[in-house]
Amino acid sequence: MFFKKTSLMFLLCLWAGFSKAQMAKHTFALGDSTFLLDGKSFQMISGEMHYPRVPREAWRSRMKMAKAMGLNSIGTYVFWNVHEPQKGKFDFSGNNDIAEFVNIAKQEGLWVVLRPSPYVCAEWEFGGYPYWLQNEKGLQVRSKEPQYLKEYEAYIKEVGKRLAPLQINHGGNILMVQIENEYGSYGSDKEYLAINQRMFKDAGFDGLLFTCDPADDLVNGHLPGLLPGVNGLDDPAKVKKLINANHNGKGPYYIPEWYPAWFDWWGAPHHTVPAAKYASRLDTALAANISINMYMFHGGTTRGFMNGANFKDTSPFEPQTSSYDYDAPLDEAGNATPKFFAFRKVIEKHLPKEVTLPAVPAPKPSMSIQATNLTMSAKLLDNLPTVVKNKRPLTFEDLNQDYGYMLYRSQLTGGRKGLLKVNGLRDFAVVLLNGKMVGSLDRRTRRDSMEITLPKGNVTLDVLVENMGRINFGKYLLENKKGIIGNVKFAGSEVNNWSMYKMPFEQLQGFKFRAGATSANSPILRKGTVKLSQVADTYLDMRQWGKGVVWINGHNLGKYWSIGPQQTLYVPAEWLKKGVNEVVVLELLKPETNAISALNKPILDQLNIK
Repeated sequence: MFFKKTSLMFLLCLWAGFSKAQMAKHTFALGDSTFLLDGKSFQMISGEMHYPRVPREAWRSRMKMAKAMGLNSIGTYVFWNVHEPQKGKFDFSGNNDIAEFVNIAKQEGLWVVLRPSPYVCAEWEFGGYPYWLQNEKGLQVRSKEPQYLKEYEAYIKEVGKRLAPLQINHGGNILMVQIENEYGSYGSDKEYLAINQRMFKDAGFDGLLFTCDPADDLVNGHLPGLLPGVNGLDDPAKVKKLINANHNGKGPYYIPEWYPAWFDWWGAPHHTVPAAKYASRLDTALAANISINMYMFHGGTTRGFMNGANFKDTSPFEPQTSSYDYDAPLDEAGNATPKFFAFRKVIEKHLPKEVTLPAVPAPKPSMSIQATNLTMSAKLLDNLPTVVKNKRPLTFEDLNQDYGYMLYRSQLTGGRKGLLKVNGLRDFAVVLLNGKMVGSLDRRTRRDSMEITLPKGNVTLDVLVENMGRINFGKYLLENKKGIIGNVKFAGSEVNNWSMYKMPFEQLQGFKFRAGATSANSPILRKGTVKLSQVADTYLDMRQWGKGVVWINGHNLGKYWSIGPQQTLYVPAEWLKKGVNEVVVLELLKPETNAISALNKPILDQLNIK
């Protein structure tokens, strides 16, 4: 019996070792000047693409486009607020299935560079942090504060359960993993960075780790012993000098974020960068055997309420648009642009002679849709949820609300004129008196007050506040609460006794729609159907509307705003169907509008600023 048990244990151990050897088909390491894949020099030609910004149904087709341009790798962040929207409640399903995203990349012959730092920036709400961190007493993001480290560790272990087994040293296709993200632009605490490294290892990320920082901040953000990547610099001599100085005089030489384009924010011109300007720079970097990850290869769309915002002492609040087209090589819908073909031509020069790039897939079909009236409507003020009352205004966070809108209501004695001032408006507000709009306030333009005239009698004051996106970069990460974070004054006196109504718009059930024409002078939901005989990509034309959000077949397409530059909303063909399609529009500023139409191409460059 002892002999049998011993033999069985031996066979099990032998099988486990054999299985592990079978899985670990590749190795990835640092050489003195290049990466080493299976011991041979490997130049990473990678492009960034974020799984939440692309419909899951389209992940594979976008990756085929990456292969057709000549990329051998895909880079992606992992987004904490996507995966843990509420404390302790994790979601890795549907469009959040990052493991499947990595697996599809493997099936398409692509390596992956994983960037699962809790902070991502990425023009993403709160830089990727979940809003509820602000409700944890004393918590300070990007620090050694114990409560932050506790939440961070719980999150990264959940990520590790799903992604650590997909590292190349375990038989997967994740080449390497980034800790933190441009930390040098925020701080310089090496002990904090070392804690990051330990947490990643404890979560199972036992392969190659690296850091990335802009050139000017690399010294602050680099952790000795790890490969330092340098962002936003592509002069080969400068890249090599900087990395050598921080990595024992050695390489490899890697640019984790090479920027051939840029993003947009509301009220500013659309950003474009000519392909010719960057094709030569790509050529120079590749010729110098520098590995790159272009940010972005494909931007896609920041749907729902997940856009971030920038804010500095020297510039106004800048909430980003829903379109994350980025003027990237692959446009918002996943079609090749002139930049794609220019970069493909450059990359072909640097591939081994025996390598032939796949043919570039044809552009996807797109269609226009004639104007259709949305015949059902629901006034927001007629569909208020349960009330919460307090003497002073409460923030979104006070009421455990993440995104969307909140209505603040109080009563005033009428028959007076005066200045209404909202101290600490975060971020946009529609002001109503007795249910009728009288104006709007806007943090972007620092407009937090307006003269109003109250009719006689008791007057209901409503302030509908929109979260336009939490700041995603810089020192104000710790000052990111939403709603009214101060007080409200009228004619110099503080307004008290507030009723607050949460409107996160996580779902549309519960709103009571009515048929027929509805006259309104207040924010409204419009609903109708569009019947389609064919399915293709399309772009909702929102130029006649004011400001709001659109859902099609239950999918939140993102925000629109007449100020531009974005005037259309991209609708993926994957989310449409032949026959009846339901459209719902939340309109804040032009409630009389009720017709919806679509174009066969986007409008991303039209400003309407008075």
